[in-house]
Amino acid sequence: MPSFDYLADRLAELSSQHRLRTLAARQPQGVTFVDAANRRLVNFGSNDYLGLATSGLPIASLPRESGSTASALVCGWTPLHQQLAETIAELESTESAVLFPSGYAACSGTVATLAEAGDLILSDALNHASLIDGCRLSRAECVVYPHRDYEFVASVLKQRRHEFTRVWIVTDGVFSMDGDVAPLVELCDTADPFDASLIVDEAHGTGVLGETGSGVCEALAVKDRIAIRIGTLSKAIGCQGGFVVGPKVVTDYLVNRCRSFIFSTALAPSTVAASIAAFESLKSEPERRHRVQSLAIQVRDRLSISTSCAIENTVPIVPLIIGEDAKAVAASQTLSEAGFFVPAIRPPTVPLGTARLRLSLSASHTDAMVESLLSAIQKCGVLT
Repeated sequence: MPSFDYLADRLAELSSQHRLRTLAARQPQGVTFVDAANRRLVNFGSNDYLGLATSGLPIASLPRESGSTASALVCGWTPLHQQLAETIAELESTESAVLFPSGYAACSGTVATLAEAGDLILSDALNHASLIDGCRLSRAECVVYPHRDYEFVASVLKQRRHEFTRVWIVTDGVFSMDGDVAPLVELCDTADPFDASLIVDEAHGTGVLGETGSGVCEALAVKDRIAIRIGTLSKAIGCQGGFVVGPKVVTDYLVNRCRSFIFSTALAPSTVAASIAAFESLKSEPERRHRVQSLAIQVRDRLSISTSCAIENTVPIVPLIIGEDAKAVAASQTLSEAGFFVPAIRPPTVPLGTARLRLSLSASHTDAMVESLLSAIQKCGVLT
């Protein structure tokens, strides 16, 4: 048998750096869960922004099939899949939508497929790993630009646009670890004169931002300027899977050429049915969206981390920057002892020296839960 001691050494090094991750079985019970130590913790770590994942969606008819049996192109695309795709396309005001097995597959596959040899990708430095991997899989040249620095993007385009067939500007809409928003208006203004195309990942905006819950592109009134947008079904929608929306020619091309779509089993029918119910709730229960936005404003204000951007203040991702990895882990453990789960996020997920607690809000959190958490944060001196 081969020796894997080198892997053990690397894991030991991660442990010494307070960066070792382990799986922990937690039994969810609404907006709380019971951990392995039999403690009930209020969950401030999930991406269930609207509380749909744990509320029990009213699914009209749950399919009996446990799986879709094959990839979408073989025989895994059912009338339910088609209905969900059409529902998403309508919400996103686009010609077409295509479903993926995960948001990761949608992001990595779309960028890798559309950006070709001879093209240029301009990618935000804090993009999600799925977008980064898509850039790496692509045969296009990739330039990583400083976070949200659209002036840097403009300078690259001025100097080098003539070298490339196509240019793709790839960015998160809402950045998952900082809760800040991409300067999409400025990026569109920068892209237009150079015939560059934006690809925006709406993972943390779908269901939360915008008048209808379409996302940050809707909130910033640039939906008609950004042809290709990617989303997930596993955060505010409360289910699982991903999607890409855009012109039909784009989604048709992905169906024919995108490996993460072609060679993946299609979403399970039960997941698709639940997603349809969740999108219906976006229309029938706008109070969920309003609730979580209100909580975000309240928490940012109480922690004195509000920004001048009104939209940004409504994002339910609130980072509590601590700096050192060990201190972030200790702060998370202290809050656990007080009855709250707030995960410590460390490198390489975030840059060196920016370890943090990532506080994630849900419409299901009660005022009492939020007030108790804020009190616990102040008592344990997390932000001092």
